[in-house]
Amino acid sequence: MSKSGALDLASGLGGKIDKEQVKSAVDEYEKYHGYYGGKEESRKSNYTDMVNKYYDLATSFYEYGWGESFHFAHRWNGESLRESIKRHEHFLALQLELKPGMKVLDVGCGIGGPLREIARFSSTSVTGLNNNDYQITRGKALNRSVGLGATCDFVKADFMKMPFSDNTFDAVYAIEATCHAPDPVDCYKEIYRVLKPGQCFAVYEWCITDHYDPNNATHKRIKDEIELGNGLPDIRSTRQCLQAVKDAGFEVIWDKDLAEDSPLPWYLPLDPSRFSLSSFRLTTVGRIITRNMVKVLEYVGLAPEGSQRVSSFLEKAAEGLVEGGKKEIFTPMYFFVVRKPLSE
Repeated sequence: MSKSGALDLASGLGGKIDKEQVKSAVDEYEKYHGYYGGKEESRKSNYTDMVNKYYDLATSFYEYGWGESFHFAHRWNGESLRESIKRHEHFLALQLELKPGMKVLDVGCGIGGPLREIARFSSTSVTGLNNNDYQITRGKALNRSVGLGATCDFVKADFMKMPFSDNTFDAVYAIEATCHAPDPVDCYKEIYRVLKPGQCFAVYEWCITDHYDPNNATHKRIKDEIELGNGLPDIRSTRQCLQAVKDAGFEVIWDKDLAEDSPLPWYLPLDPSRFSLSSFRLTTVGRIITRNMVKVLEYVGLAPEGSQRVSSFLEKAAEGLVEGGKKEIFTPMYFFVVRKPLSE
């Protein structure tokens, strides 16, 4: 079961970081980011430390507010957030033409929400690749709880240096994960290497769009807020991502920013102007309650010192995501399907 109570949130804050070290970890994490004067090159050269700190600090909040699948989704009118997330995952599985018995890799799998959904939907064996100990521990427990402990597994590794032989997997996917890579070409090359010839890779990427103006101070601030609140070294453009996957050797089957024709905005769950009982914790009122709850939990010692600051930079990220979505300068669902050629 996903952790959903206040004490679950408190017990998970900081992940595998020693509770006495959470505050200093927050200090170090914040210093990486442009919002606090940090430099992109520092984030890229120290991406493993930065991303691990981020997920140790943020995972408990994600699971408390979002559930087991930490991603946005194309959404229909009348569709709940949870329903749209499942459909988003099913759509990816269908685009990869997954079939029973296939060996699939989830690159940057989080605690495995999409992994479990896609494995059950397609009757495939899915391996989750993740470099964060805390998320893997949670993912394994959740796999066992739904009877997938024997057919789906997790491997702790950096997706820039995967511990798999060439041509291992029948399909590979990534959902809002490879945005953490310091170099997209090298990341996609590793995916290319472990994928069997003739097989496909599908991905949802976080990207800035053609509407983004690097000389616009508001646009730059929004980008900095998103990077800070989501553990990103940089946010690449859709054009950069598409060129990078081509440079890695893939053939592009199709690509599209799925946010462009979503009947409901992808950022709706975080929009302060809306209210929803089904995703109450993500609403403005829900976030205020969570913020005050974390303050109390930290004050009485049930949550480690620094927890309020994690809550604050996640809220700042939410503000940046909503503003970036409304201005159409950012998308979390630039989607493409590419194929590794049969012969190189």
